Amino acid sequence: MRGKFPTLTEPYAGFHDMTFSEESTTAAFLLRARREGLRDFGACMAPMTAWQVLQGIETLPVRMEKHVANARRVVAFLREHPMVASVSYPELPDHPDHALAQRLLPRGCGAVFPVNLRATREQGRRFIETLKLFSHLANVGDAKSLVIHPASTTHFRMSSQDLERAGITEGTIRLSIGLEDPEDLIEDLSRALHAAGKA
Repeated sequence: MRGKFPTLTEPYAGFHDMTFSEESTTAAFLLRARREGLRDFGACMAPMTAWQVLQGIETLPVRMEKHVANARRVVAFLREHPMVASVSYPELPDHPDHALAQRLLPRGCGAVFPVNLRATREQGRRFIETLKLFSHLANVGDAKSLVIHPASTTHFRMSSQDLERAGITEGTIRLSIGLEDPEDLIEDLSRALHAAGKA
């Protein structure tokens, strides 16, 4: 098959040298069509999903207050932890967009932000595996807290050098802070940071 269908059987730079026929031996064409369509055009939601989004918008201001308050508590904890190299949150004075955020987002900067751990890929993976309250998912903005480690999931095909060029380290973690009790979230993060440090 190699050479006969190069768009499916040879590495594709548009997806970090993925070879679609290796990812799916039975549906390589469908895989490429779906992934390229999603990447280039975005997804289309179902009518029921659209209705649920409209319903959720009604309570969004109340929920966002809690998201932001929780995120601020978690950011303050992480900034003081020795395993954390940096926290990128626009409300912090050292963030490059701090002044802009103060002007455009006076009620808070949301609850999704990256954290760079002083960690290897393996330590980042251990951090994720130790968490109990955070769900390991790539989406963001849920009522529950979410976490992802790009170097071992969404960007696992990239070398350390390519990650660095993309602004990601092997220890980069993306957090989406939910509506749980912030003390519970901090305890969960503290336990995971301890485990990552031991890895």
